[in-house]
Amino acid sequence: MDAHPFSHALDPQKKIALVTGGSRGIGKAIAQALAAQDFQVLITYRKKEEEALACVADIEQAGGVAACHILDIENTDAIRDLFSHLKTLNLACLVNNAGITKDGLLVRMSENDFTHVIDVCLRGTFVATQEAAKIMIKRRAGRIISIASVVGLMGNAGQANYAAAKAGIIALTKSSAKELAARNITCNAVAPGFIETDMTANLPAAVKSQYLAAIPLQRMGTPEDVAAAVAFLASDAAGYITGQVLSVNGGLYC
Repeated sequence: MDAHPFSHALDPQKKIALVTGGSRGIGKAIAQALAAQDFQVLITYRKKEEEALACVADIEQAGGVAACHILDIENTDAIRDLFSHLKTLNLACLVNNAGITKDGLLVRMSENDFTHVIDVCLRGTFVATQEAAKIMIKRRAGRIISIASVVGLMGNAGQANYAAAKAGIIALTKSSAKELAARNITCNAVAPGFIETDMTANLPAAVKSQYLAAIPLQRMGTPEDVAAAVAFLASDAAGYITGQVLSVNGGLYC
């Protein structure tokens, strides 16, 4: 098999972290945090190559190593093709971050909007986890970290599809942890709460105020707050932690 173009930017002997949807927002912060921990970082993006290249440049300017690759996380064949090129590299960490929302009230939600979110958020995470596990099992080591959500733990009106997908990610994480622990592979989830991202930036002021009133710390989280949790779970310090859900939500629903 021919080497993939991103392979030339990565040292096959040094540990690599793959971050899906890593070109902006929470994914970008995660990529930067892992690069600061001496991971070579491979980020995937679906559309905006310029954002992915900018993220790579930022990591490189900070002294890290990074590369990017276009990937539609809804395309199973594309995911498997990507991992086929990672078999000869030292894949040490997978962060399942890519996802979408298609919000709507339950009684008005189309079946297409429901299945689309499930396919991207849950099925995409499953396929990537499965392919990463095949590589990590042979290496007898690895970290798999999936980004869930507070709505996967408590539900949310208007997000039945997204909440179901994120709850599914939590269950997938716990099941994977039990299957893969014998090969020294840990599987954990991080469940962000109300985080400052492009998606939350456009919410009406009244909605933001309602959320903030329910958060004991009285502020929105940042992508860096989530990235710090992921970086910990990817580190050697978290070697005895698996099957867990780390909530990063400022005390929301505590």
